[in-house]
Amino acid sequence: MKSLIVKIGRMLYDKDLTSGTSGNISILDGKKMYITGTGTALGMLTTDDIVETDLDGREIDSAKKASSEKHLHLAIYKLRKDLKAIIHCHSPFLTSFAACRKELSEPIISENVIYFGKIPLAQYAMPSSKELVENTSKMFENFETVLMANHGIITAADTLLNAFFKIETAETYAKTVLYSNLIGNPVLLNEKEISDLEVLRAKIHGN
Repeated sequence: MKSLIVKIGRMLYDKDLTSGTSGNISILDGKKMYITGTGTALGMLTTDDIVETDLDGREIDSAKKASSEKHLHLAIYKLRKDLKAIIHCHSPFLTSFAACRKELSEPIISENVIYFGKIPLAQYAMPSSKELVENTSKMFENFETVLMANHGIITAADTLLNAFFKIETAETYAKTVLYSNLIGNPVLLNEKEISDLEVLRAKIHGN
C-alpha cells in the first residue's frame, strides 16, 4: 500500500499534476486508511511519509500526522463503498477552472462524456474545514471526479492507478477545453452523438 502511494505521488509530479507540498493521496484497506502525511511533497514521498489511520481518522502507531484533508477522504469512502483510492491535487489546468468557478461540462471530446459525463464544481469552503468535507463529499453521490472551487481537483476510484488515470485524463480534458476556445468556435457534440456515447459509457461501467 505505502509503496504504491509513493509511486503514484512520483507519477503525479512527473506529469506536472502536483507541486511542492500540495495535495494528498489515500488508499482504503478494510478498516484502515493509508494517507499521505501533512506537509509532505507528493513527488518526494517515502514510505515513512504514509500514515495509517482508523476509519475515524485517528493515527495508528505513526510519528507523523495524517493529511489535514483526511476527513474528506473518509467521508467519500463512507458514502461510496465501491471507491478504494483517492487523489486530491492542484494540477494547473483543472485548478484554473476551479479558480474561475467553472465546471467542466462541455461535450467537446468523446472521452469527457465516456469517462466523466461532466466534472462538477463543489462550492467553496475553507481547506480542511467541516464545510469543505460536506460540500465536496456529497458530490460523490453521482460523480467520481470533482472540482473544488478556488482549490483543486479530487477524484476517487476502485484502485489508486485508476484514480491517477482519471486525474491525468481530466487534466487533458481541461487543456483541450482551454486551447480549443483559444483557437475559437469549438464544435460541441450534438444530442445524438452524446446519447450514443452515454450508451457506450453504460456498457464500459456496467450500468
